[in-house]
Amino acid sequence: MKFRAAKGTRDFYPDAMRLRTWLTDAWRRVSLRNGFEEYDGPIFEHLELYTTKSGDEIASQLFDLEDRGGRRLAIRPEMTPTLGRMVNARAQSLPRPIKWFSVPRLCRAERPQKGRLREFFQWNIDIVGVDDVLADAESILVAVDFLREVGLGPEDAVVRINSRRLVAAVLADLRVPPDRMDKAYALLDKAGKIPRDALQAMWKEAFGDAVPFDAIEPLLGVEGLDHLHEAIRGAKGGWAAAERELPAIEALFEKLDSFGITEYCNFDMAIVRGLAYYTGVVYEVFDRGQAHRAIGGGGRYDNLLRDLGGPAMPGVGFGVGDVVITDVLTEAGKLPVLKGELDVYVIAADAELQPRALELVAQLRRGGWSTDFSYRAQSVGKLLRAASDRGARRAVIVGQETRDENLVTIKDLTTGQQTRRDWAAFVAAPLAAGDEGDEQARRSL
Repeated sequence: MKFRAAKGTRDFYPDAMRLRTWLTDAWRRVSLRNGFEEYDGPIFEHLELYTTKSGDEIASQLFDLEDRGGRRLAIRPEMTPTLGRMVNARAQSLPRPIKWFSVPRLCRAERPQKGRLREFFQWNIDIVGVDDVLADAESILVAVDFLREVGLGPEDAVVRINSRRLVAAVLADLRVPPDRMDKAYALLDKAGKIPRDALQAMWKEAFGDAVPFDAIEPLLGVEGLDHLHEAIRGAKGGWAAAERELPAIEALFEKLDSFGITEYCNFDMAIVRGLAYYTGVVYEVFDRGQAHRAIGGGGRYDNLLRDLGGPAMPGVGFGVGDVVITDVLTEAGKLPVLKGELDVYVIAADAELQPRALELVAQLRRGGWSTDFSYRAQSVGKLLRAASDRGARRAVIVGQETRDENLVTIKDLTTGQQTRRDWAAFVAAPLAAGDEGDEQARRSL
């Protein structure tokens, strides 16, 4: 029987693994330089942790199981519930603000499609314990810092920003009942993702004629603060609740301006995010042409820790998955071409010298240098090509000069320069250029 990887998963052969490592290293660099600390949690949690946060319907999107004790568990589909549980466990002792990041492997029992798989990696950034809009602005700054890190400029990517409080105010002005707000958010989150007629039909089914779709549809196309002001202050019948929320979104954009990232940012009334726990600023990152689904997204969740049984503590954060950002970078031609990284490749010029070559391999590895060699005896020319294919920076040949003078021949595979050096000097600094003591050896080549 021939086995294949499970649907919606990927095999990471070394070339793909190098790209994955490059991406996760970029996430870690950006996180650390912005003052965040790394954490992690278990690959599965109690199912109730997710249903408490996102509602019972989330269970259909999870890989869940029952353990031998009859407990309902689920493989983690996201990291925020684990973050909340961990913070709650030590809420009184953790210093504030809590600035954490993680790069977990996640799973969702969904139909695989473009930009979405069942198993993926996700970068998570969270700031807990700060209710100031400055925390919202900093989380967006970190997202933009990552875009810059991987070579995506403001002409390539945009952060589309909205406020759930503003949307709630608009819905209140439209007389949407408080207990129907979550339904309205979930429908508005579909704007731009499904045909207008389908969205209109779903809205009518949910709200009938009490809240006509035509009343809110014009707002879904509002982009930019100037247009927002015009839409809110120029609306017929008045939008008193919505107008009271304008200063908060203006304050956010003032902070973004101070951070120097407004060229990446745009207000967009259609960004709502369907998850019920968001309470304030929400945002999603897209490629400018929106040829792909969102690269990432997040927002403020001031009630989540309390809802998970902990103290009332504000939070804000976002996630970026590896699937879409890899697609975007590939299409933009901005993924690096990565070779294997090897410091030294050791070559025995003949079979009799293999013991000396293996001795050199062991000494270099003990010194902390990544070193490899061939199991097969082949010509020096073929082994030099093998060293180049492996991405080695230096090839070192153990040959007749090693027998006679304890010298080794080093070839720099970047420049092509070839020198001879004393064995001990090479072991001490295998990537160094030849020193003055090697000059006679170079002339003898």
